[in-house]
Amino acid sequence: MSGTHPRIIGVIPARLASTRLPRKVLRDVAGQPMLAWVYGAAEACPQLAEVIVATDSVEVQQLCRERGWRSLMTSSDLPSGTDRLYAVSRVVDADIYVNIQGDEPLLLPEHITAILALFTSEEIKVTTPKVRCSVEDIANPNAVKVVTAIDGRALYFSRSTIPFDRDGQGAATYWKHLGLYAYRRAALERFAALAPSELELSERLEQLRLLENGISIYVAETAHDTVGVDTEADLQRVEAILLKRGARGSGG
Repeated sequence: MSGTHPRIIGVIPARLASTRLPRKVLRDVAGQPMLAWVYGAAEACPQLAEVIVATDSVEVQQLCRERGWRSLMTSSDLPSGTDRLYAVSRVVDADIYVNIQGDEPLLLPEHITAILALFTSEEIKVTTPKVRCSVEDIANPNAVKVVTAIDGRALYFSRSTIPFDRDGQGAATYWKHLGLYAYRRAALERFAALAPSELELSERLEQLRLLENGISIYVAETAHDTVGVDTEADLQRVEAILLKRGARGSGG
């Protein structure tokens, strides 16, 4: 990163209402609430000066109080995690804000470090990670694919299988996008000021709002996949992975 050390904070949007898996951030996973796994990974990242949970729930705020985590109450009307991140930026000063999803209990500190390492110049405004896509996820619309330019800029994100292997020669490499973002303050403010874009509404991917408005997103490669928890089956899969790692939570 250029200049003096920037102040970087991690924000975990943690909405309690969830359509497919209600109250998921408070669900027990391998011995502790899902949110605790996410917070623990963020807190272990040495680049973050502070980690804040942004919620609209008194119950989530109570968990944070019990654990000694800083939390901020944000409006339940906010449409996305990025809007919750922006709400935090209005009251907590930083140079870079990291949006850490509260339903990613397999998150590692290395994921955050990887995207922060891309801030090598002031021209880089937004960063995010990718991992090689497993065979079963190539055609899975819930696994978002990303294609990038040679310099690491994202060309497009899609739920479709991109790139398309026209001749079936297996020449394409598929990359899965992981929903973790780091924003310079100005880019976050710009995002919040923009209306949802056509591609964003079509794919249901808010990062496309940035690309459609000419804001580049740079993508870091990571070797570590994650599993976003949207269903009961996802939760069971994540718990099995954590237990295999030997990472049982203490619950305290």
